[in-house]
Amino acid sequence: MSAAMQRAGAILTVDLDAVVSNWRMLSKLAGKAECAAVVKADAYGLGAAEVGFALQAAGCRTFFVAHLEEGLELRKAIGFSSRVFVLNGTPPGTEGDFLSSVLMPVVNTMGEIAGWRRHASEKGRSMPVALQIDTGMSRLGLSPGDVAMLATDRALLGGLSVELVMSHLACADAAPHPANRAQLREFSKLRTVLPKRAASSLANSAGILLGKEYHFDLVRPGAALYGINPVAGQPSAVRQAVTVSARVLQLREVPVHTRVGYAHALTVQRRSRLATLSIGYADGWPRGASLSAFYKGQELPFAGRVSMDSIVVDATDCADLSREGEFVDIICARQTVDDIARAAGTIGYEIMTRLGRRFSRDYRRQSALAA
Repeated sequence: MSAAMQRAGAILTVDLDAVVSNWRMLSKLAGKAECAAVVKADAYGLGAAEVGFALQAAGCRTFFVAHLEEGLELRKAIGFSSRVFVLNGTPPGTEGDFLSSVLMPVVNTMGEIAGWRRHASEKGRSMPVALQIDTGMSRLGLSPGDVAMLATDRALLGGLSVELVMSHLACADAAPHPANRAQLREFSKLRTVLPKRAASSLANSAGILLGKEYHFDLVRPGAALYGINPVAGQPSAVRQAVTVSARVLQLREVPVHTRVGYAHALTVQRRSRLATLSIGYADGWPRGASLSAFYKGQELPFAGRVSMDSIVVDATDCADLSREGEFVDIICARQTVDDIARAAGTIGYEIMTRLGRRFSRDYRRQSALAA
């Protein structure tokens, strides 16, 4: 165990083999389409530098981040041999940062197009961009009216090299939802009037599972890379990529009727042995998710409320847990990110991206990266 892990209250272990395995599986499902990787939000909380480097070593050549700063950090890790798209476009005055770091802006507004057109004119060179069109999500992207303007007046894209045309599915995790077919039709229609040489992209993680007609030239998985089930409630083929283990700060014997935690939310009904763990809602664990920890496969139910920096569990029936300083698992194969999300009334994406920076991170790499 490293010195950082010895000092840590909790350890987040990232199985990079699992991330790579998931990318390869999704790439196979995508058929002839290129399989990119969405590593925004620090690779959903797992570390964009480490994840990006591992995926690039495995053959991934296109990455997506949300913000310019994320793109700048990713470039430091992976160098310049892969494409990096920035989904949230271009903050005013940052065109030079995009160009010097070879980052591709995903343009969402006519104002951004005008800004890049001016910059291309000033520099006397063609500027590479991606265009996002809104096909029914009403979040980001050019409207059908904007696309009609671009089709009518080709000068509006003057000086711009459109490398990718993309949109985003709103209901891909519900395959029967009529919005999926409606967005597919709208994307296919609008795509015909935009530059033909540009690649096309529509499918996210769940969109890949909708079938090959949604794949186009490039698919953009994010959540599924990290072990989150892209279709909640359905069997999932993705491998778990995350384990979180928390240190036992204190073990104590308490008599029957002892009250535990804030508001005395629990009163024990027998003589009990309680273990206080070094993890809480400040580390991203949802305050309302009262679940369990696990030690050598044995379940340790939460006792009382989740605190900012600690969780108390009932270790009465776990004779093996006998020493303070031991680590127990709190996210693992027995209790996945998706399980925690269900208990908290949210989605795995939110749980994963909330995992705190106080964890010591342990990156595991073995056979899959060399396969």
